Amino acid sequence: MSNTFINSQWRPRALLVCHLLAALLLLSWLWQPTRDLWDGFDLWLFQLLNDPVHAGGLWAHIWAIGSMRPVDAGVGVVMLAVMLKAGLIFTGTQVRRALFAFLVALTVMLLMRVLFADLVEYMGWQHASPSLVVEGSARLTEMFPAWEERWDLKDSASRSFPGDHASVLLIWAYFMTFFARSWRLLLVWAIAAIGILPRLVAGAHWGSDAFVGGVFLSLLALAWSCYTPLGYRASEWLEKVTLPLTSRLAKLPLLGRMSIVSGR
Repeated sequence: MSNTFINSQWRPRALLVCHLLAALLLLSWLWQPTRDLWDGFDLWLFQLLNDPVHAGGLWAHIWAIGSMRPVDAGVGVVMLAVMLKAGLIFTGTQVRRALFAFLVALTVMLLMRVLFADLVEYMGWQHASPSLVVEGSARLTEMFPAWEERWDLKDSASRSFPGDHASVLLIWAYFMTFFARSWRLLLVWAIAAIGILPRLVAGAHWGSDAFVGGVFLSLLALAWSCYTPLGYRASEWLEKVTLPLTSRLAKLPLLGRMSIVSGR
């Protein structure tokens, strides 16, 4: 494929569908009859995931490790590795352009997150995480105080909506879904699910923080970065701007073999 594997045209129908889906999802959370369903789902999911943690043992240790801040960075490294491994999902000539296009999508989402956070605060939609609301919750910070002191376990948030962590994983998974096929697509969504679960198990977020707030933001970012020429044009510009640097790095013995540097 050529660099035009990234959409370079306006796709108004897909753009509209993404906005409609995002709006309907948010409205389902705001309208009281369906909000009651979301609240019931949130409590059911939290109890399903969090109650087994009370038993401690290996299960609790797994989720305590998953809730460590350094593990978040590790998941990010895995996500990048999947993108940058030539031949896995992208060809060597596509890797750099795909990375730039994804960074554009991520930037769009982060900008939307700032605006949406102000709206959430102004409208009074914000809430605390389940670990701070549901009585008798298993708190990983209390079960593993030494780990909390050293590794900063994430099991609570006074303002948990929307799920920032989930939105980043979701925009990556959505973006990769355009290109991944067969078992590679399953790999992408398995990584996203594994990355989202620790926050839900530990009680740092309600299910709706991820499945309403996170999906809402990632859908809008996906729409504007992938169904308009924005991702294509911005990644094209980034490739031109970084060409002098990548050309020099391509001459180095080890870096020069990497597709992100060599472009092949």
